[in-house]
Amino acid sequence: MSIIHVPSCSPITVSNHNKTAKNLSAQTQNKSKPFVTAVVYCEANFGSIDGKTANGLIRHSEKYKILSVIDSEKAGMDAGIVLDDIPNGIPVCNSLADSLAQTDTVPDFFIFGMAPAVGMLSKHQRSIILEAMSHGMNIVNGLHEFLNDDPVFAAACVANKVKILDVRKPRDKKDLRMFSGRINEVKCPRIAVLGTDCAIGKRTTATILTRALNRLGIKTEMVGTGQTGLIQGARYGIAIDAVPSQFCAGELEATIVEVFENENPDVIVIEGQGSLSHPAFSSSSFILRGACPNGVILQHAPGRRHRCDFENMPMPTPASEINLLQTFADTKVIGLTINHESMTDPEVSAAIMKYERELSIPVTDALTRSSDRLVEMVMEAFPELDNKSITRAS
Repeated sequence: MSIIHVPSCSPITVSNHNKTAKNLSAQTQNKSKPFVTAVVYCEANFGSIDGKTANGLIRHSEKYKILSVIDSEKAGMDAGIVLDDIPNGIPVCNSLADSLAQTDTVPDFFIFGMAPAVGMLSKHQRSIILEAMSHGMNIVNGLHEFLNDDPVFAAACVANKVKILDVRKPRDKKDLRMFSGRINEVKCPRIAVLGTDCAIGKRTTATILTRALNRLGIKTEMVGTGQTGLIQGARYGIAIDAVPSQFCAGELEATIVEVFENENPDVIVIEGQGSLSHPAFSSSSFILRGACPNGVILQHAPGRRHRCDFENMPMPTPASEINLLQTFADTKVIGLTINHESMTDPEVSAAIMKYERELSIPVTDALTRSSDRLVEMVMEAFPELDNKSITRAS
């Protein structure tokens, strides 16, 4: 089975068709970098929407070697089997004690691997984090609640000689940047991967696209815009939903300019957040304003009947979202990608053909279909990249 942030109530029955899911499911590690070890806490949420940080880390991590996932409801299973039906040797454990019992040394980090809508810790979750700190583990926290500002956690840092990384905490306001227009100095294509809902697989698709283009010899950099991408090890990015709104577009613009100046890439891929049509989220609007993307790849879940956490709010159609995106911003949707939750493989194939016919743009499923189709989307929209590929290959 192969899923992208799927609710526990939505079973997947899609088979893997190529090595894309397998390559992503196996923990990505740059062997030239020293990895630090970590366990990921995802109680009752691993493989579901609110467990998207843990899901992402199991599929891809450039910074941490994940030793185990803590989720008592799936204890005893292989983490790769839970996500993609492909074993990866990472066990799902019943508790922190169970997790520690399976290692020779205390892991370097305890990562809070959930992203609940409330963005705050429960009393029990606070106690688990404090327990991890008592063992000498550093903490990675991606919530809106900044633990370094909490006197109890600050004292625990001192007592246990550990640190807390509040990933979402922005810089001081005096250091935040406003939009300047310098985005026009970025001459390479900027492609934003946006979606029709939150937690729909935008980051996963952006990661697969970035890798596929780099394998072809097209130098591509990805800009993270959420806590999970930053925890995974994105070299450039901001947690855009934690930045004061006045500075969101400017912070993203400045980050993209830094990527262009420092890396001289052929393509910049920007991870999307939320959905432009979703009234609960505004991040997509800031991404469109700050990045001024030349192209957009839209992610959609045909099997999802209503918005995440909003049962009375039906999903938009891809056509309506595309119309909104192209009306809101001076950009073009260059392709559609499918999140296959609650769909069989024949249903995925039928959806691909249906949307290609209706929308007249390329359509694929980034996890269960070849990444070549993602590359084709980009090449069709930016044919000048073909020369870049040929030049670098030679």
